[in-house]
Order: sequence, then structure tokens, then C-alpha cells
Amino acid sequence: MSKNNLPQAILVLEDGTVFKGKAAGAIGTTTGEICFNTGMTGYQEIFTDPSYFGQIIVATNAHIGNYGTKSMEVESTNMKIAGLICKNFTNEFSRQMADMAIQDYFVKEGVVGISDVDTRAIVRHIRSKGAMNAIISSEILDVNELKAKLEKVPSMEGLELASKVSTDIAYCLGDPHASYRIAVIDLGVKQNILKCFTSRDCYLKVFPAKTSFEELKEWNPSGCFLSNGPGDPAAMDYAIETTRQILAADIPLFGICLGHQILALATGIPTYKMHNGHRGINHPVKNLKTGKCEITSQNHGFGVSPEAINNNLDALEITHVNLNDDTIEGIKLKKHQAFSVQYHPESSPGPHDSRYLFDEFIKMLATTEEVADV
Repeated sequence: MSKNNLPQAILVLEDGTVFKGKAAGAIGTTTGEICFNTGMTGYQEIFTDPSYFGQIIVATNAHIGNYGTKSMEVESTNMKIAGLICKNFTNEFSRQMADMAIQDYFVKEGVVGISDVDTRAIVRHIRSKGAMNAIISSEILDVNELKAKLEKVPSMEGLELASKVSTDIAYCLGDPHASYRIAVIDLGVKQNILKCFTSRDCYLKVFPAKTSFEELKEWNPSGCFLSNGPGDPAAMDYAIETTRQILAADIPLFGICLGHQILALATGIPTYKMHNGHRGINHPVKNLKTGKCEITSQNHGFGVSPEAINNNLDALEITHVNLNDDTIEGIKLKKHQAFSVQYHPESSPGPHDSRYLFDEFIKMLATTEEVADV
């Protein structure tokens, strides 16, 4: 089907701004918080990242779909984005190894999108105005009706979403005879994070988000991991309390993204909703210990308070900072075996500059076991 024959679609932002384009993916209506990702590749991993649950993604790259989709290149069991906004929804793909064209993939997953819009104008608008809700429809073309529907959509701030994308039942991964046992608290974990652990001689048990500390401890883990995930961390009292109990038991702990925010909240450091957040695979971060810069993969709309951290430097240290805006990208607790980073060291997609963090956690586990054996 040529672009001229594609159904129309409309994008309406919370502040009343309207963009008209062509339908992409399934025909229907969808709502969510609009945000943009600057990655030049890895769109399928982005679409299936549970951290994007409830969000409509604007792709700043001009072409989405040009290398098709492949069943192995996913971060969860299905697409998690609420919708897609792009310039060119390119159904013809060049990669011979691809399994499916992008249009077929979106229809199969039931995800609604809009293409043939000025994504540069959209990104400039939300960079200026900040994060807001949006609605896309290829079945309702009445702007006033869409505005009325959009008014009923709750703000991302205050939403607890991690339990909606977490596993329903605990499951194990890796070699049962591996050197280390890691209890993974699944707040929306990406599959490549789990692979980074199992490839490092770790046996994993992935627990639902609201698992009690007693159940985690009963499995007798060498350490615990707080995963990435969607929603407002301040709305997750259950995870914050479990993290406090892990720290009190002095079990080694590592957190990524949402897990980083939960660790901060468990130590009394508040979080805040960012104006736009960080989403892409080219964010520069400085490691304050080594002085080296890492190019990182990021996806978050909340951050931890730098003011509160600077007032609590007796309890923790800042290990990483963002070189674009000086936001906190990593912390380490001084009185506990725990550290976390705001970005994604598994980097799928993205550069592998930060995968050493998994090795650092393994070293922490090894040191703990050596002390216990003495």
C-alpha cells in the first residue's frame, strides 16, 4: 500500500497541540506519556523494553523499520510501548536475517502509531514544554473528541507500573551449580541484563516485584539485584521497604535505572520528575573514580535529588555524573555493600562501555563470600 492510500492519523498533545499524519501499525487509539529517544538503531529492543510501559515514543531517527524485526532481538515477551511517532515507517527492509516487516510486527502486537509527521518539530516542542500526555488515533479524527479522551489519562507522576510488567511467578535462569546466586527483583527487567549475569557464572532466581524480603532471603542468595522498570519510584513503597531490609541484612545489592532510584529512596534520598528525561544510546557519563567518560544507554524520566545526596555524603558517595546536565548517574553506599547506576550498562541497544559494572558486582559477591569463609 502506498503512503497516499494509508489511513489518516492524528496526534494530540496534552497542551492542545495537534499533528496530522498517516496511520502506522494497528488501526486504533492509544494514550500515554510522550517522550523521545535519540538512538539511531535498536528500535525493536526499545519497543520491548518494559521501562517504556505507558509511554508513546517519538523516534528521532528518520527511518523506523528499515532493517525489519527479528524474534531474538527483544527485551521482553511483547512490545511494551503505548504507541509510536516517527517520520518514516519503512515497511521494506534490507536485512536478510529479519523475520518480519515493521507493519506486520505492529499489527501482530496491536500497537498503534503515526508516521509522516515532523518529528523534529514535535521533539522541539516537548523539549521546551516538558513531558506530557498524548493521544494517537487512526480511527477517531475528531480533535475535540480526542482531547476529551486525553483529559482522562492520569499523569505518569504518582503511577505505580512496575508490578504490571513484572513476572507473575518466580523462575530460575542459568547453571544451578554456578558460583553465585543472585535474587533478581523484577520491576520490569530487560532480558539482556539477565544474560549479563548468567554469562558471569551466576545462577538467577527472578522474583515478582512485590516479593517479600523473607521469600528472597529464604532462597539464600549471594546478592540481590534491583532491576529497571516503568513508573514513578516514589509510588513503590513495597520495593523501598524490601530494599531497606536487604540493606539491613547486609546482603550485597546492585541496582539499575528504576533500581537506582529505589535504592536512593530506601536511604532517604527523594526522587523527582524530570523535565524530559534521558532516552537514547549516546549519553556521556563520567566515572568519578577513574575520571573516564562512558557513552551510555539510558531510559528514564525520574532522577534522584542531587541536593539531598550532597547533604548525605557521610552515608553515600556519588560515583557517576551526566556530562550533559550534571544529574546523578551513580551512587555507592558507604555503610553497606550496595551501589547503583541510573543508566543501562547491559546496553541493548548501545555501546558496551559500562558492562564492567556487572564485573564489579561479581567482585563484591566474591569478596563477601571470602570474608564469610574466614
